[in-house]
Amino acid sequence: MTSRKAYEIGTPGKPWGSEEKAEWLAQQTVKRSYFDDVVDKIDTLEQDFDVERYGTLPYQANTYPLYLVKSRDWDASKPVVLVTGGVHGYETSGVHGALRFLETKALDYARVANVIVAPCISPWGYETINRWNPLAIDPNRSFVENSPARECRFLLEYMKSLEGKLLVHIDLHETTDTDNSEFRPALAAREGTVNTNWNIPDGFYLVADADRNEPGFQQAIIESVEKVTHIAEPDEDGKLIGVALAQHGVINYAAKNLGLCMGLTNARYVTTTEVYPDSEKATPEQCIQAQVAAITGGLDEVLA
Repeated sequence: MTSRKAYEIGTPGKPWGSEEKAEWLAQQTVKRSYFDDVVDKIDTLEQDFDVERYGTLPYQANTYPLYLVKSRDWDASKPVVLVTGGVHGYETSGVHGALRFLETKALDYARVANVIVAPCISPWGYETINRWNPLAIDPNRSFVENSPARECRFLLEYMKSLEGKLLVHIDLHETTDTDNSEFRPALAAREGTVNTNWNIPDGFYLVADADRNEPGFQQAIIESVEKVTHIAEPDEDGKLIGVALAQHGVINYAAKNLGLCMGLTNARYVTTTEVYPDSEKATPEQCIQAQVAAITGGLDEVLA
């Protein structure tokens, strides 16, 4: 691990207050369109799926509708499969991997399971290429009761009303070079702590729930993704992002304690994918395909 210079906002050692958060927010700009890239694609899926609006985020210049795409013939006797993307809006292949799964594979699984997909949980983060929401809150640490992040509250409330037994939840993410260059330094500045960076793994890996790790499920995903792109090797300490390997390409986190998206339900089979889009050995298209392969590999293992 290596330390980096102090972040440009705030006073080292002092947590941010409202003034620092406002200064940070003022620096954020829209770089791409949630409506063009995501909503327009969701609209084309309505011929095969039910599309539900489960919330609205009134942020800055835009008001963002939040959408779920569901199996049309919902059957409460079938198991439920949940796929989430864009919890961190800047993690592009998570959003487009969820959409690609819907466009190419989801109908196959809808024959034996209820499929529900939230392609972009953080649309403001998608547009501004950001990890946080406009309140400088990380949604992937905020899936908790009375969440401070509306992105999380809307989905938590919706899932409470869902009919059927949730069996699988796959949450699509990326680990990028900007985790070290921007987001971890910003986090340390916000919290008033000293920043230490981890080595960014070159390749795909999984973060499993320490309390529901299901090694066979994780292995099936790794084997499926290996056909598309390379799996990250551990660093010299045998770790990925500072955590010891649990198995090939897999580390464990305490999902519910940390407020992670993969901890929002009690599904038996859960995992978080991590694609590395900055690798010289992977293209943006491969990253999207890796996300789809992760979903299908896990579902094939569980639903076979």
